[in-house]
Amino acid sequence: MGKQEITDRNDIALLVNSFYDKVKGDDLIGYIFNDIAKVDWAHHLPIMYDFWENLLLDTGSYGRNAMNPHFALNKKIALEPALFDRWLQLFEATVAEHFTGEKAALAVARARSIKGIMQLKMQQINHPDKKNPPVDPGNHP
Repeated sequence: MGKQEITDRNDIALLVNSFYDKVKGDDLIGYIFNDIAKVDWAHHLPIMYDFWENLLLDTGSYGRNAMNPHFALNKKIALEPALFDRWLQLFEATVAEHFTGEKAALAVARARSIKGIMQLKMQQINHPDKKNPPVDPGNHP
């Protein structure tokens, strides 16, 4: 199957499902989702469809606070930079594997921004005495 543009919710579902398939089996971060967070995938995946559909297609389909579940998870296991790096690596690989075009580039830019913001917030909590670097806005290719 060739690469395609991201144009609708079906494309978002392909992106999200393919990404989380990688995450679930990943040696570095898979256990966080499977064993620590114990993600209920049937419940979580539609929320992620809404999240990414809203970010990429501006649908207004997501109205939650994305940070709150991560703050709760960080209380169970410190979410350190290497974990965010791997998350982004898997996300970028998934986009590159399936998609091309403006929305694919936007997905990567948004993921980089999310990684930077979440990583900074967790570092502020986990290492309050350490000076944190500025957040990379993710606006580069």
